[in-house]
Amino acid sequence: MDIKQIQDLIRFVSKSGVNEVSIEQKDFKITIKTNETQPQVIHASIPAQTAPAILPPAPVAAAPAAPVAPTAAAEPAASNYLTIKSPMIGTFYRSSSPDKPLFVNVGDEIKSGSVVCIIEAMKLFNEIESEISGRVIKVLVDNASPVEYDQPLFLVEPI
Repeated sequence: MDIKQIQDLIRFVSKSGVNEVSIEQKDFKITIKTNETQPQVIHASIPAQTAPAILPPAPVAAAPAAPVAPTAAAEPAASNYLTIKSPMIGTFYRSSSPDKPLFVNVGDEIKSGSVVCIIEAMKLFNEIESEISGRVIKVLVDNASPVEYDQPLFLVEPI
């Protein structure tokens, strides 16, 4: 088989939607596999990168913007809050497994070094510890959502 035939075969496999083609000749064997998960990962990572950049400001801005009178009071109060940010890219989990209790809830007091969530990155589950002490005011990320580096995860009121 020459290179032109191989290129034609690759084009055929990619256009046909076939997942795998194997050809055997006397002293030649070729297998062409399409990796269906790879394009899905690429498409999944694009929203994951753009969505968190858009979503975190929206909940913070949407909550104070709804009521007109408390907006002036809510902005100075929000500036007093500290944020716990994601130290890595991955998937955010509020508990170690679905049947276990959440690490922190709104209203819980946390201390520096307390585990507040888990971020899964490359099949490794990393416990994220708080670097600040205070009371959790708001959870900014949904459970099992993708998060980006330095994305705010929690709003904490210092005590």
